Amino acid sequence: QVQLAESGGGLVQPGGSLRLSCSASGSAFRGSGIFRTYAMGWYRQTPGKERELVASIISGSQAKYGDSVLGRFAISRDTAKNTVYLQMNTLQPEDTAVYYCHVKLSRAGPDYWGQGTQVTVSS
Repeated sequence: QVQLAESGGGLVQPGGSLRLSCSASGSAFRGSGIFRTYAMGWYRQTPGKERELVASIISGSQAKYGDSVLGRFAISRDTAKNTVYLQMNTLQPEDTAVYYCHVKLSRAGPDYWGQGTQVTVSS
């Protein structure tokens, strides 16, 4: 029903930028189905810690950000491509994590996750 393909991770120096992409496909996304998602966005996780919200578009319009990325990261979407982007600026070593694309088709429905993409911020 939902397949998520992430790209854009890698190694970057502190203060640098990266852009992550997540393309959604499957029966739920036919006909610009991105409009019908309850939530679509990004979470991240480091070893030994819980997965945390980075940014998400809720109910098609409202964006929500984690406190630690507010003002540095920006989420956007291309509805024609069923793709969500995460522009990450002023990256810091503490942003190092595996970043996961996340989709929730309805508020009470299941969570769908991508395979994850590694972001490493290091000099």
